[in-house]
Amino acid sequence: MSLPDPDARAADPAQDPNPAQDPVPPQESADPAADTLDRVPAAPVAAVLALGANLGDPAATLRAAVRELAGHDGIELTGVSPVAVTAAVGGPAGQPDYLNLVLAVETTLAPRQLLAACQAVEQSHHRTREVRWGPRTLDVDVITYAGLASADPELTLPHPRAHERAFVLAPWSWLDPQATLGGVRVAELAAQAEDAGTVRRLSGSPEHGTGAPTS
Repeated sequence: MSLPDPDARAADPAQDPNPAQDPVPPQESADPAADTLDRVPAAPVAAVLALGANLGDPAATLRAAVRELAGHDGIELTGVSPVAVTAAVGGPAGQPDYLNLVLAVETTLAPRQLLAACQAVEQSHHRTREVRWGPRTLDVDVITYAGLASADPELTLPHPRAHERAFVLAPWSWLDPQATLGGVRVAELAAQAEDAGTVRRLSGSPEHGTGAPTS
């Protein structure tokens, strides 16, 4: 009587205790934009941040927030706009005026990391999100990041409402008169914005942006 060939048994997947598995192809991300938001740049890239506050001592809060962002690893401050005084847009009636400014930065952080850094600064100033467009101790938004376009709801780029908000556009244009958004000069967008008449430069604020944190 002949014995079974052990090699033949191993070749039978039904009898092989450790059958060879076909290699699993790498799975592609269902949302390529999500990967883009996590991609760390190979070299520093330019980004624009907008800050606003209308509770407590807004001027002191903005000064502190600028220093905190400038001191964050991976963020280099390259410009600070003059401070704008603006009426609240949307939200509950009777809010105090906002102080707003815009920062130009160079960053080695991925977009999502930059957003997290901004949110950490908000939290350090006890930011809450109880009422949409309600009064707040501090708001820090990522407006643009290296020309990136993203429809991700966590971080939409450019900021989806920046093109129609004079309280962002006006100080941005004061900082960089040549800046564009969506191919249009920021100064032109600021002049056309519905809230353009509610924005004025804070008394004592410099005419142009500076390259250092406000004192």
